[in-house]
Amino acid sequence: MKKYALLLGISYLGNGIAAEPVTTDKSIQKKEAMKKTEEPLVLDMLTIKAQSSNIDQPFGAFLDPSKIALSRTATSDTAQMFKGMPGVSFSGGGGISSRPIIHGMADDRIRTQVDGMNLISACANHMNPALSYVSPSSVLSAQVLAGITPVSMGGDSIGGTIRVNSADPEFAEDGEAPLIKGQGSVFYRSNGDAQGGNIAASIANEHAEIKYTGSTVESRNYKAGGNFTTKNKINGNDVVGSSAYKSENQSLSLALRNDDHLAVIKVGQQNIPYQGFPNVRMDMTGDDSWFANVFTRSRFDWGNLEARAYHEDAQHKMNFLRDKMTTPTRTMPMDTHGINQGLSVKANIDISDKHLLTVGSEYQRYRLDDWWDPIGTNPMLMMQGPGAFQNINQGKRDRIDLFAEWEGRWNRQWLTQLGARVGAVEMNAGEVMDYGVITPEARIVNSQNKKQTDINIDWTALTRYTPNDRQTYELGASRKTRSPNLYERFAWSRGRVMGTNTMPMAMLMNNWVGDGNGYVGDINLKPEVAHTVSGTVNWHDADQQDWEAKITPFYTHVENYIDARLCQPGNGVTCANSAPGRTTMHGGGGFRLLQLANFDAHLFGVDVSGSKLLLDTAKYGSLTGKTVLNYVRGQNNDTGDNLYQQMPFNAAVALEHQRGSWANAIETQIVAPKTDVQDIRLEPKTAGYALLNLRSSYTWKYLRVDGGIDNILDKNYALPLGGAYIGEVSKPGIAVPGMGRSFNVGMTVNY
Repeated sequence: MKKYALLLGISYLGNGIAAEPVTTDKSIQKKEAMKKTEEPLVLDMLTIKAQSSNIDQPFGAFLDPSKIALSRTATSDTAQMFKGMPGVSFSGGGGISSRPIIHGMADDRIRTQVDGMNLISACANHMNPALSYVSPSSVLSAQVLAGITPVSMGGDSIGGTIRVNSADPEFAEDGEAPLIKGQGSVFYRSNGDAQGGNIAASIANEHAEIKYTGSTVESRNYKAGGNFTTKNKINGNDVVGSSAYKSENQSLSLALRNDDHLAVIKVGQQNIPYQGFPNVRMDMTGDDSWFANVFTRSRFDWGNLEARAYHEDAQHKMNFLRDKMTTPTRTMPMDTHGINQGLSVKANIDISDKHLLTVGSEYQRYRLDDWWDPIGTNPMLMMQGPGAFQNINQGKRDRIDLFAEWEGRWNRQWLTQLGARVGAVEMNAGEVMDYGVITPEARIVNSQNKKQTDINIDWTALTRYTPNDRQTYELGASRKTRSPNLYERFAWSRGRVMGTNTMPMAMLMNNWVGDGNGYVGDINLKPEVAHTVSGTVNWHDADQQDWEAKITPFYTHVENYIDARLCQPGNGVTCANSAPGRTTMHGGGGFRLLQLANFDAHLFGVDVSGSKLLLDTAKYGSLTGKTVLNYVRGQNNDTGDNLYQQMPFNAAVALEHQRGSWANAIETQIVAPKTDVQDIRLEPKTAGYALLNLRSSYTWKYLRVDGGIDNILDKNYALPLGGAYIGEVSKPGIAVPGMGRSFNVGMTVNY
């Protein structure tokens, strides 16, 4: 057993993730193979993680490498790679920009790390969420941790952590010839005529590796399973307007190592010429970003030390693409520039062979400017004036955290972990103008003290009990805190007053939840504080190869939950909502104007997953049945309303077949009707549905071929969390439809 634990520690270090302990020969061979592809330096944490348990990843789930490979052909949206994982659903967006939801909480409530970088969306409509900055082809490992996340792995978030990592460096064996590796792939998806490909090439000796990766994808608007509207004017009524996209990614990395030290320097660039958004009034007309990421790891007698520094620069543009141009000259340029910098240091200290102390610090510096250039010079007309509309001017959000975490392995049955994190978040913003004019509202806003400082305290307590090799029990509690983002605090305009009317255009342009409504923030918002209790029961066979059943119930109470209410008069401006709380002015289309406020809320639910080996013969291969069931419910305790974008009960049932190099899967996705909607946001109800998908792949020594059919029966359905459809139509009550049938093929060559 000790040998297997050592292998687990090596695997954990080499990949940045951990796997559940196993004791079969097949699993040992897999761990040995993974170890051989990693640099010897991974042994530096051997003592720390040389345990047959996995306390660092409580209530966590990992993407199976085979599913990662299959999903690269089926989607170009990295977030969608998590489809089918317990507790995970998705908030709609562009073709490469959906946002994962964990146990009913999404977006900034989730800490999202890409190669260790804590990325932030730089857009009033959050069109560039963290996972949109990495292509599926670059993902080697991916991990989801639910709300109870060790403090060493997440701060300034209340919903959990998502970590996505690219491949670790590979070095040549000592004294051997240089290691040269490469990969190229192409794919095609019939729905939307989506096509693209990626390449990767590396060369390494025993001390250095240089690697290049590149990818591109382009798609037209996708089609639903049938007509879903009669209002489309440019496209057919089965075409989801504003769903086309194009994206290009490149990166170059240099890795250096000796016996005790590893350093990795990685730079990358992304260009998105366009990306439509069917649930937002605007479209992305350009997104250019670049990053630099430096990571070091060193081994010492007392343990090891890790450090990371990164810089990300994002230039983001919005306007109307073809589907939303109601007139040939319709335009509204909107620009955002975000700079995100971070520094982190973490030490893992071996107190004894049973106890580990992890201490560290994180610093994040974020700067944001959001401005809208005028389309004319007449200040008496909308979107015109002598200068730009300043939505966020010189936005500042700085965060510094300190954390300590103790882990104890008392014996073969009991393992505990306690952690605490203290953080300070300082926010501020500069003076604003309404298209170059300091209006009475802007004057009042500028007179306010915008500087806000939050002191946030997190703690987690976790325990794991393993009475034998057939069952594991986990229990945890946590306090997690998240400060508001810059838009939640500093989106300021209730609209321009023109005569006796208030034109709410500025509010309608701030919408990061995809519901079609308009928003204004609140400088005095308090940080959200989530108190979570969760447990996991895991039963399985002794070798964890035949069957498994896992149940994870959870309950979260959130103080100062940031939710919406009808916009109230403020800063000398009366909101343009009509009597029933809707606006019909200036493109409002019957949607609402809302403002953010703190409320008391709670969420609860359960995740259930299981698998069973049904057949395993030399002649026919293996056949495994798998299922995942999810339920979550969230409610605003102060208003009695439901929380927004809560996924209805859903399940996935799959049969997976493996015979040698041939792999096949047939999957059914079942979603109940969404009837528990949020009234204040006019969230549309959706009908239940079931989808049937097929996947198949064959692998030779250097070649892999993938094929599949999504939505085989061409079911016409609405996405429960897709938001309001305004791809061409601007009308409440129409939900964004899901994708109809698509035939997908892909081919990958390795050398």
